[in-house]
Amino acid sequence: MRASFEKIEGAKSLPFDVQPAAEPTPATVRAEKLANPGFGRVFTDHMAMVSYNQAEGWHGARVAARASFPLDPATAVLHYAQEIFEGLKAYKRDDGGVNLFRPDANARRFRNSAERMAMAPLPETVFIEAIEQLVRIDQDWIPGGEGSLYLRPFMIANEVFLGVKPSAAYIFAVIASPVGSYFKGGPAPISIWVSEDYTRAAVGGTGAVKCGGNYAASLRAQAEAIDRGCDQVVFLDAIERRYVEELGGMNVFFVFDDGSLSTPPLGTILPGITRDSIITLARDSGTPVREEPYTIDQWRSDAASGKLREAFACGTAAVISPIGKVCSAHGDFTINGGAAGPVAMGFRKKLVDIQYGRATDPHRWTRKVL
Repeated sequence: MRASFEKIEGAKSLPFDVQPAAEPTPATVRAEKLANPGFGRVFTDHMAMVSYNQAEGWHGARVAARASFPLDPATAVLHYAQEIFEGLKAYKRDDGGVNLFRPDANARRFRNSAERMAMAPLPETVFIEAIEQLVRIDQDWIPGGEGSLYLRPFMIANEVFLGVKPSAAYIFAVIASPVGSYFKGGPAPISIWVSEDYTRAAVGGTGAVKCGGNYAASLRAQAEAIDRGCDQVVFLDAIERRYVEELGGMNVFFVFDDGSLSTPPLGTILPGITRDSIITLARDSGTPVREEPYTIDQWRSDAASGKLREAFACGTAAVISPIGKVCSAHGDFTINGGAAGPVAMGFRKKLVDIQYGRATDPHRWTRKVL
């Protein structure tokens, strides 16, 4: 069944009703939490929300105190998993202002995810406004230094019914979590486990969608990786079980001895915004980048011959993670002697400097909120 949504295109922008929390976190308590926030464990005082139903379209845009959702046991998301999300960050500049990094790209991907999941597409302007409103009211929660405010926009189907069809009602919300530097003492090379028993996505599926089901499907394989003493899992294609696709939550790049880069093509993998940014920065500098299939056997032989100089994973949370060791049922191998390479670290510095406003931004990726 094809979903039909009315009153969507007319809601290009919505006025947000901002209601500050009656009992915000005291400054001293907030400072204690920000001293060591970890990742995804501490949350700010507010949340942004917008509702959708077929009669009113998108409406009720508001920012209010962070609170629980009341959900009927028959709420659609609990049974049919109509749910999507995004992840991006707000960064504190040296002058005290605040940047977002490519929120327009997140907004487009969110809309594409909604359309694939037969959900009401949220206007991109509303997506960005919700994020900016939340960042402004909770700006005191943004850590300094290499910390940032992780933003989690998400949408759930909240019609109460048990029939298999697209929901007629949705909740869009944004919550925020202050996070410290992903790596203590600098990015350390990670080890990854090659999953041969589980796959992440297939052609025609939801691999290119940022929906919770993709991540749920990766958890068993990730647990297997941990059991094998590895940090992350890497998935192969679902048909031939040969081609490298992506990690459980990150895209992957390969660096060769001729200076070129390669990354798996889009289709069944997530179109990562960090991935796209790295491709753009590489091409800006004249570095050849290929988006092409690459097999696990090629990875192994190129690492052994020295043709492959580096491999790294990338995503919003960690930015770039060098890959030092690859483990599988057919034996292990290392890349670059298991050390972080200069190409990966160079791209990481370029990206971070742009995000925090320390470097020129030729593509106008940063958006000043404050």
